[in-house]
Amino acid sequence: VQLQASGGGLVQAGGSLRLSCAASGRAFSGYGMGWFRQAPGKEREFVTAITSSGRIYYSDSVKDRFTISRDNAKNTVYLQMNSLKPEDTAVYYCAAKSPYYSGGYAGPSGYDFWGQGTEVTVSS
Repeated sequence: VQLQASGGGLVQAGGSLRLSCAASGRAFSGYGMGWFRQAPGKEREFVTAITSSGRIYYSDSVKDRFTISRDNAKNTVYLQMNSLKPEDTAVYYCAAKSPYYSGGYAGPSGYDFWGQGTEVTVSS
């Protein structure tokens, strides 16, 4: 599976952005999908994930502001980000988790495919 993230950019605090992650390959619907982010000088952190069955997980820092969704017909997962804050500034990565791949959804080690990242900058 190859992943291509897009949609990043510069936005003012309080604004919105929608990120997309397009996946190539077959059987996209069977993959769990996640979004992580990494700010300069910090470790990559979990943002949100959606399982193949549609179960969703959010980190506390983005819950009620961000929404993950997937369109299996388009092999794409989305991240709608509202009420953005300067602390949301980071490179955002999408990741895919193969069926039966070990590991949970909240850690980077739980994913076996990664996109290249898209940069989000939130100005105050």
